[in-house]
Amino acid sequence: MGKTARDVMSGGAECIGENETLIDAARKLADLDVGAMPICGEDDRLKGMLTDRDIVVKALAQGKDPAQTRAGELAQGKPVTIGADDSVDEALHTMAEHKVRRLPVIDGHELIGVVSQADLARNVEEQKVGDLVEAISAAP
Repeated sequence: MGKTARDVMSGGAECIGENETLIDAARKLADLDVGAMPICGEDDRLKGMLTDRDIVVKALAQGKDPAQTRAGELAQGKPVTIGADDSVDEALHTMAEHKVRRLPVIDGHELIGVVSQADLARNVEEQKVGDLVEAISAAP
């Protein structure tokens, strides 16, 4: 049987709470030395992903106060996820289809990790990773 999302993901994903400020989010991103993290709701359900770019483009550049703006305000639509036991091929397909570089991994309703392009690059053949990067980077 092939590898699953659980096999290749980076585990221990930390969330930024939907009611935490963008200042809090920026600090967490810096402390963890990551460029993105999941936004989790008060109900412990995934609300979306927040990137350092989101903070700059969707908040700071728009004149929003990062000390007053909540992370949840930047969560848009239903988050794209993958099940922990779904195949790596399914992860590749989902990332390419939705043009996302990181895919939260869910076990039931619990966030257990994130599959990134780098995780896949370490675990899948080069051609498949190349196809993924091309699909994500392609003009809309």
